[in-house]
Amino acid sequence: MTRLSHAPLAASLKFLAAVSAFAFGACAQAADLPVGVELPLTGGMARAGTAQLEGIRIAADMFNQRDPKHTVKLTVIDDEAQPAKAVSAVEKLASQGVLAITGGYGSNSVSPASEAADKAGLVYITSGAVDSAMTSRGLKNFFRVGPASGYAKTMIGVLTDMNVKSVSIVSSTKQAPTDLSKDVSSALTAKGVKVTVHEFDPSMTDFKPIVNKIKLQDKPDVMVMMGYENDYIGILRAAKVLKPPVKAVIGSWALVTPKMAAEFPDLVNNVVGNAMLPHPVQFASPEGKAFVAAYRKAYNKDPDYLAEFSYVQSTVLFDALAKASDKGTLKSGGVASELRAQPFDTLIGTVHFDNRGENPAFLNSMAQIQDGKVVVIWPKEKATGKLNYPAQPW
Repeated sequence: MTRLSHAPLAASLKFLAAVSAFAFGACAQAADLPVGVELPLTGGMARAGTAQLEGIRIAADMFNQRDPKHTVKLTVIDDEAQPAKAVSAVEKLASQGVLAITGGYGSNSVSPASEAADKAGLVYITSGAVDSAMTSRGLKNFFRVGPASGYAKTMIGVLTDMNVKSVSIVSSTKQAPTDLSKDVSSALTAKGVKVTVHEFDPSMTDFKPIVNKIKLQDKPDVMVMMGYENDYIGILRAAKVLKPPVKAVIGSWALVTPKMAAEFPDLVNNVVGNAMLPHPVQFASPEGKAFVAAYRKAYNKDPDYLAEFSYVQSTVLFDALAKASDKGTLKSGGVASELRAQPFDTLIGTVHFDNRGENPAFLNSMAQIQDGKVVVIWPKEKATGKLNYPAQPW
């Protein structure tokens, strides 16, 4: 009997196994990265949510172009600026198998939405919420690019440079504006500035009684607004009628943007507020120039700082997803680990998350709307123009 040799068969099987492993590896490398986006695209915060979505989409397009091994695929849900719908959106995205969530605007919505994401084991990254308590909840998967401290420092800085003696703060009772109001008020009071705070319910639409008190009783150097887009417009409309003799009007987030300048030119000229980007946009870095070029091509306009922030948060998330995918840790906490692993060099400066998911290096800038343009006026090293002061919007 002739004994058959198994060597050729073994070699063939070994070769087929190697080919299969290579094919599997190639497929694994060309991985889809499904990412959820939860934002207010209708309702009172739709302008901010739309700007953020535009930045997120540019981040996905640019990532997909430069990384042939991974493809980000976005699923977008409108939360209508309602907390319950934000939670529902996160739960729906989780059920659809997304690996992480980017977006969220307004602390009242982001807070419960991020808790729902954490419960589902999903990273939730945002630049649209500044409630200081958010990073004290012990969530392992919550990351924030721009904490409240970065907004407060800039507002205190510009008011200090103005050498103001008295300030009236008009603040929403929502958590984030309240926190910002307390921080700014405390710091200014410590500097000897007279501060009067007027709180209002988020449902308020008639601001004439508050503005009239500021005009007749407070008589401050500067009126400061802390709230959201519709709040600013209501306050400015009341001020345009009553004309309090202030030297300047300052606001916080989502105020000094090209969109607000275009839609409400009779209300926002000379208003000062948080903004990282001038308009027209100027970037020196190759990435910045590429971002602006891609944004202009997609939307036929310049990006504002909200789009820039969401681009940054999404870019660092996509990079973390890709690294976790390569290491096989997507489903075992790898995305959060990669986000915390190292500092990221971004369009808004260094982003380095601590163990709470906070980015303590963040510092915003202040800008002023000047005849339709957005001019960065603080800090001096980032300024693209000079502050008009004194100058009123009316």
